[in-house]
Amino acid sequence: MAISPALAAPERLGFSGLYKSFGVRGLEFSDRVRALAGSEIALDGYMAPPLKAESNFFVLTAEPMALCPFCQSDADWPVDIVVVYLRRTVSLSDAGARIGVQGRLEIGSWTDPESGFVSQLRIVDARYAAR
Repeated sequence: MAISPALAAPERLGFSGLYKSFGVRGLEFSDRVRALAGSEIALDGYMAPPLKAESNFFVLTAEPMALCPFCQSDADWPVDIVVVYLRRTVSLSDAGARIGVQGRLEIGSWTDPESGFVSQLRIVDARYAAR
């Protein structure tokens, strides 16, 4: 019997496979990321220190960050980040800990209307757990 798409395991991504190239013309998404846009994916990383203790979003990074990424200049901001929008507002207490995130992948430039934060990659309707 075939597994229904709703019950299928999400596609697993890694930070190293998010982009095809970095250059003077900007970031180019990998072919795999483009193919998975709109699909349920899983990605492991580290929660960057959040803006506030309770929120419905945070930044997932490939490596732990000691400082709030929102307080850094663009020169210090890593290119391998993904913004995670949770299903609901929660207490964010896992900054610096390795976590796994699962949700629907969105790609392309988007500006959050509340924070003004601009993102290229987002995981929406997400949930996360310690790894």
